[in-house]
Amino acid sequence: MKKYIAFVLLLTCALGFSQKKFKQSDAEKFQKKINSEYADAKTSPLMAEDLKTFKALDFYPINQAFFVNAVFEKAVNEKVFEMKTTGTRTPKYIKYGTVTFKINGVQCQLNVYRNIELSKNPEYKNHLFLPFSDLTCGKESYIGGRYIDLEIPKGNTIAIDFNQAYNPYCAYNHKYSCPIVPLENDLKVEIKAGVKTFH
Repeated sequence: MKKYIAFVLLLTCALGFSQKKFKQSDAEKFQKKINSEYADAKTSPLMAEDLKTFKALDFYPINQAFFVNAVFEKAVNEKVFEMKTTGTRTPKYIKYGTVTFKINGVQCQLNVYRNIELSKNPEYKNHLFLPFSDLTCGKESYIGGRYIDLEIPKGNTIAIDFNQAYNPYCAYNHKYSCPIVPLENDLKVEIKAGVKTFH
């Protein structure tokens, strides 16, 4: 029996199902970093009048329940498309894959995308874009949904920490043109994690 268990564990690792562990410190670093960026006039998306009184963004309490090791499936034969935005800008993206996971017992699936222009920059060559909306949108979180930054995984799983979900810049300032969350990335569950709505 022990040999069988060892074999299963070995096979699991070989297939790329590497489970990452939740780290409270990672979510805390994310909050500190984004607050620092938004407080700095050089990097802040806030309007001038909001920047004057800005102290910190409003976050949901950090919660391990919103950290998942999702199954990642790479897309094949996808075509580059122009993603709709809140403005006239139409950046080119490609669907890179799908992620499936459970949150609070609800089976979920989301598409992850790669920005064609951004991927040409060596610093962002492994960057994946995960836009999503959920049942908190328009109530506690921004009505237009939120984003998560990910990296292309080496195996068949990808760690997603919804505690690091953030609002598009257009949630703070109308001058920005932000990608609109695709309909297929609307979750039928409440994601009470990450940045809440502004004001």
